[in-house]
Amino acid sequence: MQTINLVWLKRDLRLTDHTPLQHALSSEHPTVLLYIIEPMLLDDPHYSARHWRFIWQSLQDMNKTLSVNGHQVSVMSGSVIDCLSAIQKQFNINAIFSHQEIGLSCTFERDKQTSAWLQAHSITWHEFEHGAVIRGAKDRLGWDKHWDTVMRAKIEDIDLESASLVILDTEALGCSFTPPPSWLEKIKGMQTGGSSLAWQTMEDFFQRRGRDYYRSISSPTASRNACTRLSPYLAWGNISLREVYQYLLQHWQVAGFRRSLIALSSRLHWHCHFMQKFESECEIEFRCVNKAYEPLLQQASVRDEALLDAWKSGTTGIPLIDACMRCLHHTGYINFRMRAMLVSFLTHHMNMDWRDGVTHLAQLFLDFEPGIHYPQFQMQAGVTGTNTIRIYNPTKQAQEHDSDGEFIHKWIPELAMVPTPLLFEPWKMTAMETVMYQLAPDSRYLAPVVNVDASAKAARERLWSWRKRTEVKVEGARVLAQHVRPSNKKKAN
Repeated sequence: MQTINLVWLKRDLRLTDHTPLQHALSSEHPTVLLYIIEPMLLDDPHYSARHWRFIWQSLQDMNKTLSVNGHQVSVMSGSVIDCLSAIQKQFNINAIFSHQEIGLSCTFERDKQTSAWLQAHSITWHEFEHGAVIRGAKDRLGWDKHWDTVMRAKIEDIDLESASLVILDTEALGCSFTPPPSWLEKIKGMQTGGSSLAWQTMEDFFQRRGRDYYRSISSPTASRNACTRLSPYLAWGNISLREVYQYLLQHWQVAGFRRSLIALSSRLHWHCHFMQKFESECEIEFRCVNKAYEPLLQQASVRDEALLDAWKSGTTGIPLIDACMRCLHHTGYINFRMRAMLVSFLTHHMNMDWRDGVTHLAQLFLDFEPGIHYPQFQMQAGVTGTNTIRIYNPTKQAQEHDSDGEFIHKWIPELAMVPTPLLFEPWKMTAMETVMYQLAPDSRYLAPVVNVDASAKAARERLWSWRKRTEVKVEGARVLAQHVRPSNKKKAN
């Protein structure tokens, strides 16, 4: 029976800067590149067809590179333990190599079960850090220095040409997989997965698009071109954060880019910061970061299915909110400010529990990353007790960041004839103006689901009064002690 190593691919779908792959190939045993399509994740409410399509595109891109030397990724379907059991019947598994996954509760439980199974079968599991995230870190002492060390470490070339790789006969193993037609489509407006496009996207940013990054980052229209657009490639591991950071450093002296690169550098650092928060306190998938906010949500938040459906479908009657949600449905992307505004509108203006919308946006974000999604969602919902409470006014956001109405007009054809500034508050139009600009008498934009000013006032009173409570402050101190480096704790308050 042949002895092999397995490289278990998860959110690291690349063939460069891949420590598990590097270590496996350095072993004396041949290596199998393995990706497992798990029914558990196919059924998970955070995932949607757009994620699996991106994953499949990423795997095909890897196969295109590997095919030069007659290799490919082996894709199996089933639970991890069932797939490993099937492989073990035909091979002697020496060891498994993988990155640590900063994932959902279900993947953490799966990893614990897998670890127990591997120990029972005397198979070593080598896990390596994901970026600069430290497994089980209880505080941030020395964290920034660690981040800098990891990000500046040498990127070793992986020699695929002389690699000893084995391809599994997944059909013979009884775990083969055929992707559904929806995974094979190329959706217009939706980014395509794979390392090849990740590198093209990054190179284009540093050669051309990035000059406007720092001044266009808040615009829902301009950001589509001026932002890096690397987030899905980082989320699914088509390119590593270290590769992006070191590429940034190589371009530090390029004329006209400095302000953009300073802004981008800080965001790469925050990327790991939020993932570390989730790694260190993964319970926030289910509860508030600041546990003292749970009673507030139980007492004050409402669950109105009609309101929630309007938010999800982009039919609230608030132009910028609806334009952002519809854009997400079609493209999987909007910029950070608009994401924050969507969460704020749900939790503040509509007074809903953040948990009511967290999986919906996860399904829509092509770059869904659990470690970023949950801490950010709660920060925008105002339930951390340590961050500034931001209640976004969607009318003001539209006036400032879509002043010509380009974004709203693109995604809300019902308002195609409405000019600015009437476009931002169409419910204030006169009867004559609604006829002139061809709005139907029953248009939702003449009667939005909430009064923005009144709901914002209620949210401010609700959140700021609660934040003054002793238990919120005590819990906030705990949050700071665990998730903020000492020099920044006073600033975070």
